[in-house]
Amino acid sequence: MRETYEDEQKYSWILYAVCTLIVGGLGGYMLAVAGTRPGAGVPVQTAAAAPSTAPAAPLVDEAALQAYRDILARDPKNLQSAVKAGNLLYDARRYDEAIPFYQHAFALNESDVNVSTDLGTALWYADRPDDALAQYERSLKTSPTHAQTLFNVGIVRADGKHDYAGAITAWEKLLATTPDYPNAAGVRELMADARLKSNVVRP
Repeated sequence: MRETYEDEQKYSWILYAVCTLIVGGLGGYMLAVAGTRPGAGVPVQTAAAAPSTAPAAPLVDEAALQAYRDILARDPKNLQSAVKAGNLLYDARRYDEAIPFYQHAFALNESDVNVSTDLGTALWYADRPDDALAQYERSLKTSPTHAQTLFNVGIVRADGKHDYAGAITAWEKLLATTPDYPNAAGVRELMADARLKSNVVRP
């Protein structure tokens, strides 16, 4: 169980409001639903569902964000505050600002596959596909069948690198290891499209 910090309790009413905005804003633009962030490896989007076509992102509550910054200034090993600051900025699509907080959190706990994958996804949205894939590889070293990471690897390989064979490999592993994946039908459609683009013929 994660420890509750006294500094954060002062801002509980602020965080409640922020969480309400986040829940409303996320549903409209995520392709998959298996990972519900914070802390589950947020799914990346296909080109057809890019952030520019999505509803406006919620604004960051700057007071809450500053509270996390203050906590980290006093206690740099406060993992919870680093993750929550990253989550606030990610959900507002301020990916470049979210990345350092996720990197800080990952450095504190490299075994947290969800933080690692959230960092990879922020890197992808910051137009850093190679860095995103490298971070996803770190996630898969911790959890080789982590469903949302495999989904994200496929998207970044297909949309970011035009490596359709690599994308298919990731998605095939996802479906083989997580047959009840909630968006399995969507993954199969992505695989069919990637096969057409790469001339990969499978039975």
